[in-house]
Parts: sequence; C-alpha cells; structure tokens
Amino acid sequence: MSLLQLETAVSELAPHDLETFAKWFEEYFADEWDRRIESDIEAGRLDSAGEQADADFEAGRCTP
Repeated sequence: MSLLQLETAVSELAPHDLETFAKWFEEYFADEWDRRIESDIEAGRLDSAGEQADADFEAGRCTP
C-alpha cells in the first residue's frame, strides 16, 4: 500500500473508526519511539548526554 492509498483510506474512515485508528497509531508511535530510545541507550549514543546531565547536577546547575 502506498502512502497516498493509506492517506485516502484514513480520510474515508467513519468517525468511530478514525478515533479507534488514531488511538492505535498513537500507541504504535509511542512504542516505536521507546524502541528507538532503548536502541540508542544500548548502543551508547546517549552516554555523553547522561554524563553532561550528571555533571550539571553535581555542579548545582539544575533547578527544580
């Protein structure tokens, strides 16, 4: 299915089906984001950001 076909299909959904689809897609997108973050963590791509956050906290540069 192409993107154009998908857009057309979604635009033709009944209101209840559109709401159901939107909730499903929101959960799907959130899960995909979580998988990407987990992959980045496992690969060490966030190590420097974590180290910088720790340094800022230890130096008192963080506020509530």
